[in-house]
Amino acid sequence: MTAHWQDGYGVIVHTEETRLRLEDILHSARRGELALTEPQAESVLAATDRLANAAMWLVAHMTYACRVDLSGTPLSAEDFKPSPEGHTGGSLNMAIAFAGYLAANALSGHTRAWTLGQGHCVAAIEAVNTLTGDVSASQRGRYDRSEAGLTRLVRDFYSYAMTSDGKPAVPLGSHVNPNTAGGLSEGGYLGFASLQYIHMPLPGERLVAFLSDGAFEEQRGSDWAPRWWRASDSGFAVPAMVLNGRRIEQRTEISQEGGLDWLVRHLELGGFDPIILDGHDPLSYAWGILEAEKRLAGLSEADGPYPARLPYLIAPCVKGYGFPGAGTNRAHNLPLAGNPHTDPAARAAFNEGARALFTPHDVLDNAIRSLSTHKAQGRVLESRNACAVRNVPGPHLPPHAAAGSGSEPPDCAMDTIDRCFAGIARANPHLRIRVANPDELRSNHMPLTLELLKHRVNVPEPGTPEDINGSIITALNEEAVISAVLGNKAGLNLAVSYEAFAMKMLGALRQEIIFARRQKELGQPPGWISVPLIATSHTWENAKNEQSHQDPTLPEALLGEMSDTARVIFPVDANSAAEALHSVYRGRGEIACLVIPKRQVGDLLSQEQAADALRIGAIRIAGDLESARVQFVAIGAYQAVEALAAHDRLAGRGVASCVTLVLEPGRFRSGRDPIETASTAPDHIVRALFPAGLPRILLTHTRPEPMTGLLRRIDEGPGRLRALGYLSRGGTLDVPGMLFANRCTWAHAVDAAMAIAGLRQTGLLTEDEHRAIEGNGDPSVLKQVLPIHRTETVQ
Repeated sequence: MTAHWQDGYGVIVHTEETRLRLEDILHSARRGELALTEPQAESVLAATDRLANAAMWLVAHMTYACRVDLSGTPLSAEDFKPSPEGHTGGSLNMAIAFAGYLAANALSGHTRAWTLGQGHCVAAIEAVNTLTGDVSASQRGRYDRSEAGLTRLVRDFYSYAMTSDGKPAVPLGSHVNPNTAGGLSEGGYLGFASLQYIHMPLPGERLVAFLSDGAFEEQRGSDWAPRWWRASDSGFAVPAMVLNGRRIEQRTEISQEGGLDWLVRHLELGGFDPIILDGHDPLSYAWGILEAEKRLAGLSEADGPYPARLPYLIAPCVKGYGFPGAGTNRAHNLPLAGNPHTDPAARAAFNEGARALFTPHDVLDNAIRSLSTHKAQGRVLESRNACAVRNVPGPHLPPHAAAGSGSEPPDCAMDTIDRCFAGIARANPHLRIRVANPDELRSNHMPLTLELLKHRVNVPEPGTPEDINGSIITALNEEAVISAVLGNKAGLNLAVSYEAFAMKMLGALRQEIIFARRQKELGQPPGWISVPLIATSHTWENAKNEQSHQDPTLPEALLGEMSDTARVIFPVDANSAAEALHSVYRGRGEIACLVIPKRQVGDLLSQEQAADALRIGAIRIAGDLESARVQFVAIGAYQAVEALAAHDRLAGRGVASCVTLVLEPGRFRSGRDPIETASTAPDHIVRALFPAGLPRILLTHTRPEPMTGLLRRIDEGPGRLRALGYLSRGGTLDVPGMLFANRCTWAHAVDAAMAIAGLRQTGLLTEDEHRAIEGNGDPSVLKQVLPIHRTETVQ
């Protein structure tokens, strides 16, 4: 490339400070400290300016145009979309940033991973990928640098095209998705990328996290990163904030608080080492990435003290820089004052803006050749970065001891989870471990895990289970801790939280679930080990607290997602809890919510029964199907206890019934597409467990309505099924009080059975029990003693 990089190109102009910084890079090349010679580095710098302009030009066309013209001829009215759409201003800014990221990779000879917090700026990524030819498998052959290929790209963007079976018909979306080459996360839930990026790269790996000042308001930026980063188990993660000062329709909070100076002070107080860039210049980004990694290398060599002052790139810029409408509220979406399809003034403005960004085809081809250093440097394409192609070997799962074999009081399910997970952690020292814990791991019956892995802190307190390199990420911030395990896709993870407060994790969980599910749909299943989220101190056990602590919404919400990717499991005892944990860790690319009791409710299943129940999704634990006049179906530990008590009462009065325990309700839903259907129980299993014509009483941990909707395959109508569950009633009560308040006791189950199965026998309930369930008596007469061991052999 003959043009000198100092001249800039199109709308790209280098400040004096940036030129001096880039001269330092060239001096490093001259000394042999970069992956390129000095002339090669100069060519890369000049090429980057040209690629940035071309990408911005293409972003503008993706929003407004139906076609591109590689001659640079102005477009006419019919060349524009009748209904343009796009997050144009942020995408224009990101095109500059992403071009700089590519330059840093070429200069250093390292392919970095990237993540995009502002996933709606995907047009920038897709534009650069298409121009460089580094597209995903689903895009290959459809989008390329030819006029036809670029025209297909701009036409597909926001085309809303759909296949006959209701799926997107083009490999392009409004946000980052698995069609986006190299993408890790949708970035649709603003703020989560800033909490996850520090946990993503392994030692020796590098990642750049592009963040937005608007998303900063969601989580106050990645304030936790210096607290968690350690040289011993963390790679180089560089945050780069695009500071354009605008949200959708007003200035950002940073801008209102005092702008750049305020942000620098804020980050310094949070333990960061801010580095200011020129957000209008891709080469400033390239220098910043290399400079940040130089400082990280120094921190790695020192390995302390902690918290380390992590570099944080800040790139002030005008939103939508380089195109008409920059700096206005319009820049967020449609920066022009009108629609070029119908408005001559807007059309003229578009063509003028496009002319300033236009890069002739031969100039662009030369630029791409200069940036295509992968083969010579022996490195992978950006689409194949380490984080994007994770394929973690399955963990070794040592056998766990069966519970229920002695006369001693049994362990609670969480005691067994603790022993089981600690054993798995010891058996897999090659996997980086993250345990997400908002608080109270010991009170959740996990002391072995706590003593083995320890809270990660900067200065351990003597006599406490804390360590500088601890693997337990603890903060009273559910979003921050769940992000630690969701970011750690290279390792082994566990999250433990109160059921009610785990609701605050839902947005982060759903973002992972839908991204992983889309990967499956595209035939590229994710390779990370499935993540269990244990919801303990759950709705029924947290009776002692007020109703804010009594909330089954999390499992209900997750049951709304595709059950092959979002699993919801209700273990009832030690054996089923251990089997559930093993089942999750054998999976890939799944989020699994395990709703587990931490009180002793007895051993209801043998180890063999538990294994069968997890394999099928349900198991009959009492009674005979052929003679039963009613079937009690239990979902949840306390619901199983009440169902067994109801069964015992009927048996004691000469009425045959049976009890079927459902551990994974999603296995018995009607599959909504072929992938989910393949994960559900076949019809013959459903009929064997739930024979047609048998009246049923459903006792569920959740609210009854969502569960009855889910289980339509076993629901033969209101005349054949009654559901008892959480009625959104609670307060400061005990467990029997919660069951009574929500009409979920064994006596309520017996009463429902009498009504639905036509049981006219007197004496099934005493007069006092009748008065209690009718609300006219003493609820305490319904209290029962929980069983210690109950493992009937049921054929």
